[in-house]
Amino acid sequence: MLDKHVVPILKPALKQVAKTLYNAGLTADQTTTIGFLIGLCAVLFAALGLTTMALLMLLLNRLADGIDGELARLQQPTDAGAFLDITLDFIFYAMFPLGFAIANPSVNALPAAVLVASFVGTGASFLAFSSMAEKRNISHPEFGYKGLYYLDGLAEGTETIICFVIMCLLPQHFALIAWIFAAICIITAINRVISGYFTLKRTR
Repeated sequence: MLDKHVVPILKPALKQVAKTLYNAGLTADQTTTIGFLIGLCAVLFAALGLTTMALLMLLLNRLADGIDGELARLQQPTDAGAFLDITLDFIFYAMFPLGFAIANPSVNALPAAVLVASFVGTGASFLAFSSMAEKRNISHPEFGYKGLYYLDGLAEGTETIICFVIMCLLPQHFALIAWIFAAICIITAINRVISGYFTLKRTR
């Protein structure tokens, strides 16, 4: 819901950073991989209860995710790069709540499991529609720069990052935050399934 408003604001700064890294010889795929490894550190710190460090690693992970796309456009965007980017993003999103579940399993395990399950719904509907949209040459007018069709909704990247940041700032309320965001993700998944189904039916 917020991505189409936030991304245009961030793009100029990300482009400048990407140009510097491009001149230094860093590739988009390398940036994607480094960002993912940083994201794994965020999960580890969350599991250890070091939520300030988890927050720092989370922000660096998301920064890398913004830069790799700009690097790809400066170099040559590839299907392999787009695949690596979206796959590692979804793995990181699924793993991040697990850090809090490990830190306090008696309180956080169930809401973390439900949240991860809701991510499966949003992710599956997103990726399934993207593959169908590619076959039918359907593009999103506001996300044409993406490596695959970007199916928007209530819970997008920006909302997920905000949720994770709040978890780091208020780890004692992780369970409540997870339940609320899981509900938002479930609504998003239902909406994507319905709208995606009828969109594809209209474009047969």
